[in-house]
Amino acid sequence: MASHAALVHYHEIGLKGHNKRAFERRLQENLAFALGWSDARRIRIMANRLVVPLEAQEAAEAIERLAQIPGVAFVAEALVVPRDPGAMEEAAVGVVAAAAAEGARTFAIKARRSATDHPEPSTEINRRVGERVRLATGLCVDLDDPDVTCHVDVVHDQAFVYARKVPGPGGLPAGSAGRVVALLSSGIDSPVAAWRIMRRGAVVVGVHFSGQPYTDASSEESVVEIGRVLERTGGLGRIYVVPFGALQREISLSAPPDLRVLLYRRLMVRVAERVADEERAKALVTGESLGQVASQTLENVAAIDAVARRPVFRPLIGNDKQEIAAEARRIGTFDISTRPQSDCCTLFMPRTPETHARTEEVDAAEAALDVERMVADAIAQMRWVDFLSPVYRAPRAWPSSDDARPRR
Repeated sequence: MASHAALVHYHEIGLKGHNKRAFERRLQENLAFALGWSDARRIRIMANRLVVPLEAQEAAEAIERLAQIPGVAFVAEALVVPRDPGAMEEAAVGVVAAAAAEGARTFAIKARRSATDHPEPSTEINRRVGERVRLATGLCVDLDDPDVTCHVDVVHDQAFVYARKVPGPGGLPAGSAGRVVALLSSGIDSPVAAWRIMRRGAVVVGVHFSGQPYTDASSEESVVEIGRVLERTGGLGRIYVVPFGALQREISLSAPPDLRVLLYRRLMVRVAERVADEERAKALVTGESLGQVASQTLENVAAIDAVARRPVFRPLIGNDKQEIAAEARRIGTFDISTRPQSDCCTLFMPRTPETHARTEEVDAAEAALDVERMVADAIAQMRWVDFLSPVYRAPRAWPSSDDARPRR
């Protein structure tokens, strides 16, 4: 009798050579987390795939969760049968018949034999199973462009029979590439940047700068909701929320108007660096795209980066707005990011911001500010929200007042 399983396939992990097993184990743990399982050993690593046993009634929901985990190339819902010819044939008939009920009229069988002790070659499995399916369903064989392709994978003492594949994000499993701090707004760009860096195996800690006390809490609420979407990957650990409006006002009263935006950004980087110190993060991440707004020219990016002590990654630097918006829709953050909301980006903005600033002139303008005290004020007022993650461990508690206690 056939049982059900999700077959989780990966691509990039397969190129890791001697390190492959460590990446497989990390993915195994992350998949178990996605399903709420405490024992990852229930998931077997077998012949360049992971086998997740499932009950038939839970398969659809489980596969949807698994397909959101970085490192997953695709997930297939499979019937698991013995390596008996008749069992393979019956399973294939069932898979193709289900596709026929949804409108398929042609099919192909694609067998793969990973078990070298299995006597029947792949070509013979294709022929034998295909003939049985053709007679049972009445569908026509089409090897070039079939409506449904039924896979028969012979592995060890079992065979996996499946047709439907759900694509995953690919990349590497979260937790395999260290920790980063992402400057996370409630807009379209930075959530996509954070998601991309999670897909490369990093654990993300967000820092959100709100406009409070000069704005309402809408941006904070949205960024937490965005965090709940990104939480599904297992790669988001925490989001720090920094009330930034008063510091922006202080800068606006002391600095040349055309350099305000750059000074805001440099102060954000300094605060994010302080968070990264505590979190032991190795890099910062932003959602900037070259030339998209005034602060994102080559000269202005250089002036902002001049105060960073870590690498600043910009995963979106070469993308245009349409490409970024399309990806935001795919990952599920676009609708949240496009709601009406107030944030710090529009506070105390100059009419004519500098687009080609020299780092030296920004340094000179910043010298009039008490930067160390401003960073300390930001840290003292920040709060944070923790998210469920199998790979994040919170740092020691911040020295903080009652206003900076963590909340869920």
